[in-house]
Amino acid sequence: QVQLVESGGGLVQAGGSLRLSCAASGRTFSSYAMGWFRQAPGAEREFVARVSRSGGITYYADSVKGRFTIARDNAKNTVYLQMNSLKPEDTAVYYCAADSVTYALGARTSLAEYGSWGQGTQVTVSS
Repeated sequence: QVQLVESGGGLVQAGGSLRLSCAASGRTFSSYAMGWFRQAPGAEREFVARVSRSGGITYYADSVKGRFTIARDNAKNTVYLQMNSLKPEDTAVYYCAADSVTYALGARTSLAEYGSWGQGTQVTVSS
């Protein structure tokens, strides 16, 4: 199991940028693909982005494609989400998650496919 802690959230104006970080514990961090999800008030948690174990393959939700970038630094046990051109509809609690298995392939956009979750960090985008 991987322990995860998100940081970097805050209040930003529309069009601005934020960089979220997710610090992971354990020496097995690089064994798992990592994902970012978000949940707006009253809404279901939804997939945002995913990065493969080595960082070479990424997937994005259509709603953030071209604006958000997911990356990881396995030497630092950290995954990042760079968010540019933020919109009010990006307002949500953002969670990082580790895949439930070490061998998964594909986009893996379902919550059930991830085994470890951080506590979340709030991102608020004002008009």
